[in-house]
Amino acid sequence: MKNLGNMLKQAQQMQTRMQEMQAKLEATVVEGQSGGGMVKVSLSGKGDLKRVAIDPGLMSADEREVLEDLLVAAHADAKQKVEAQMAEEMQKATAGLNLPGGLPGGLKLPF
Repeated sequence: MKNLGNMLKQAQQMQTRMQEMQAKLEATVVEGQSGGGMVKVSLSGKGDLKRVAIDPGLMSADEREVLEDLLVAAHADAKQKVEAQMAEEMQKATAGLNLPGGLPGGLKLPF
């Protein structure tokens, strides 16, 4: 029974840490860029697009395809940064928890 009590305590600690992590991620904004900074996008820690900034030099009809490609690249850059930050926060949230066998197979927290 002592083992079950420890597991419940650890689960409660993890739940608290996860809630703190989610709140921190919601408040985080990460910027991705492409084209040497000519296109920038900002994503929330949850991956929501918050802002797009485009260098005025790209605002011509001749540059439309380049601009489209740069937007995709800037979004990918920001998304990679959000995922890296999420992984780091997840590692912090689960640090010190002695879960037998770690997290259940395939469990991706918090999303």
